[in-house]
Amino acid sequence: MSAVLLVPGSWHGAWCWEDVIDRLTAAGVDARAIDLPSNDGASGLADDAAAVRAAIAELGEPAVVVGHSYGGVAISEGAEAAAGLVYLCAFMLDVGESLLDAMQHQLPDWIELDEEAGSHLATRTEEVLYADCPPDVAAAAGARLTRQSVAAIATPQSAAAWKTVPSTYVVCEQDRAVPPPAQDAMSARAGTVHRLPASHSPFFSKPDEVAEIVLAAL
Repeated sequence: MSAVLLVPGSWHGAWCWEDVIDRLTAAGVDARAIDLPSNDGASGLADDAAAVRAAIAELGEPAVVVGHSYGGVAISEGAEAAAGLVYLCAFMLDVGESLLDAMQHQLPDWIELDEEAGSHLATRTEEVLYADCPPDVAAAAGARLTRQSVAAIATPQSAAAWKTVPSTYVVCEQDRAVPPPAQDAMSARAGTVHRLPASHSPFFSKPDEVAEIVLAAL
């Protein structure tokens, strides 16, 4: 295998994977990232899963699919044709569960909800999402975030690709967005578990280590 698909989480786009793609490409891997439709503030989980399926098909060869944060929901729902899955401080949920279920339907105070628009956006990002990133990197990333639809995080999964596809979980031990104990619990579903001394965005703070874990999954 020499193909990798990288899937962002809430509010982010393919742009967040650039440093990891550079390292995977240097290792001879066909590494690509996608934008998730739900980060337009309107589309839902079904649209995200369809985007994952289409990207896997476009690669045209067995691929390891990596999901970050909410991206774990998208790959569980849509990456049944993957050769391997990597959950990067991601929601590794079962059939019938939604991300909101995993959060006991209580959004943390750093997520701004627009009920009328049906969308949400992270705030205090330098503190919560990018705590171990250089300040300039954190500021630039926070400025690029877009609103995600509430539908995406409220819709229960109808599939769980990790039940049939080999999986790896990466626990980020300094994460302030997805608590490490919650990651530990979800990682019990994975075949392989790695740990990183990182906050919620290791594609920025530890791209070398993330690339190494993906290469190991390949």
